[in-house]
Amino acid sequence: MTYDVICLRPEADFTRAGVTPPASLKVAYRAHDDADTAALVAAARGVVMAAMGPRLPGALFEKCAVKIVQVTGAGVDRLDEAVLRSRGIAVCNVPGGSNSAVAEYAVTSASVLLRRFAWVDREIRAGNYARFRARMMADNLAGLDGLTAGIVGLGTIGLAVARAYHQRGCAILYFDPAPREKAGADAIRAKGVSLDELLRESDVVSLHVPLIPATRAMIGEAQLAAMKPGAILIQASRGGVVDEAALARHLVSGHLGGAAVDVYSQEPPAADNPLLALKGDGAERLLFTPHVAGVTQQASAVLFKTAWDNVEAVLTQGAEPLNRVY
Repeated sequence: MTYDVICLRPEADFTRAGVTPPASLKVAYRAHDDADTAALVAAARGVVMAAMGPRLPGALFEKCAVKIVQVTGAGVDRLDEAVLRSRGIAVCNVPGGSNSAVAEYAVTSASVLLRRFAWVDREIRAGNYARFRARMMADNLAGLDGLTAGIVGLGTIGLAVARAYHQRGCAILYFDPAPREKAGADAIRAKGVSLDELLRESDVVSLHVPLIPATRAMIGEAQLAAMKPGAILIQASRGGVVDEAALARHLVSGHLGGAAVDVYSQEPPAADNPLLALKGDGAERLLFTPHVAGVTQQASAVLFKTAWDNVEAVLTQGAEPLNRVY
């Protein structure tokens, strides 16, 4: 049997969000490594897939009838761009659908780390109420109001995050060689600066860039060392943007006040990931989440519906693909 679309994420994902794929399309759900996936993709006209997951082999698309690959999020780094370009297959994403969720994650994580909410929860459970409260009072912990937030990557998500920090009383710096949302940044009096200046001046550094050659390992030993003592790092972009071993060292040394890590160089993170090996205060300065910064029921509903609407329009109406990345 042939299908119009092979969906490489579970049907239950869509059901939970209250989204039903178009009745006009015959859809089969498969995992990327199921035995019959390659054969089904070869005969299908469309593929729908999550932004998160293992990289797909280019061979999956070398001999196929696929017209559109639709990602249900923003990132397309799971795909072999050279192969898809050579085949003329449209690759589309859904930019902006998780803006609010990522902004909420960034601001909430920064607050939790700055005020040590998760850390003190564990200390109280361990019977250290008085001692740790005294430490918090002595350290004179800051909230977000009046701090400087540095946004690395001023796309649609970066602007949403900048606005969220602005609403909490932060001054905003941003670094982006080609900002797509400069007008929005100007409206909140955000200042474009070099990466060096942003790292040097920001109390919170929030990363929102795609994984491309220019951003791979862009936050390494030198960049982390340049950050303000006690600053917070929010890693909600793509795994590979941050040198995880260097980050671990700066958490252990106490140079950084904390880091929220939602994405990893390998997902799930390997057992020998240096961040997982942290103990003591270094570990307490670290907040882990499993690549869910942009995942809420509301965000998923928007992402999924937008993705399916685009696939249906392309395959049943011959429409030009929306949000084509290449």
